[in-house]
Amino acid sequence: MAYVERIVPDETPPGPVAIHEKRYRFAQPYCAGRRVLDAACGVGYGSALLADSAEHVVGVDRDEQAIAYARSRYGRPNVEFRVADLVDPGLDDDDFDVVCSFETLEHLPDREAYLRHMARVLRPDGVYLVSTPRTDETTEEPENEFHCVEYSRADFEALLRRHFDDVELYGQRRLQTRRHRLLQRLDVLGLRKRLDFLRPVGRVATGTESEHRVGLEGLVIESAHLDSAPVLVAVCRRPRRP
Repeated sequence: MAYVERIVPDETPPGPVAIHEKRYRFAQPYCAGRRVLDAACGVGYGSALLADSAEHVVGVDRDEQAIAYARSRYGRPNVEFRVADLVDPGLDDDDFDVVCSFETLEHLPDREAYLRHMARVLRPDGVYLVSTPRTDETTEEPENEFHCVEYSRADFEALLRRHFDDVELYGQRRLQTRRHRLLQRLDVLGLRKRLDFLRPVGRVATGTESEHRVGLEGLVIESAHLDSAPVLVAVCRRPRRP
């Protein structure tokens, strides 16, 4: 399976773009009128979306080329982009009302150091929004070569609670037909995901749009069905300080 790790909307199929954009749309109400950090902003499309409601957005990423692209493609008066490493970001304490960090922590070898910084840069009443892929059992040897770890629901929540007193969990998933859910239960070996030649018949067989073509309206982020959601999204409040 090929994994899309760097989303560039102008160059990426619509499905992966919508899947990532959905999380930023979910975050927008939390960012309204606030000072926001987009941690691991990539090429900056999410920072620009947050800026539609935020007072000011700072997008940071360690990739200098990504930041250069972000500045040229998504720069606007209330958005700035900086090169920074999230395990040593050089950001001021209590500087942000909201931190958004989507599909980030699974890439980092030192998640504890990263989360300490995220809690540190937030104001006491700030909100941290984070997403990560969900697995049934936590593994430090995931199939995705770009990931250092993938978390179960329980371990993801436990990790976040070491740094935030209040953690709400949501799941992101595609809207699925009843027939699709039945076929998933029958496919215990996961053959449809592993065998690329089966994908073109997926929508016909299941009645559900594929991940490569799904749009925003075909995706939900909700507190129900967490143990079947492929992605977990958390809203964390009351950051803990050392």
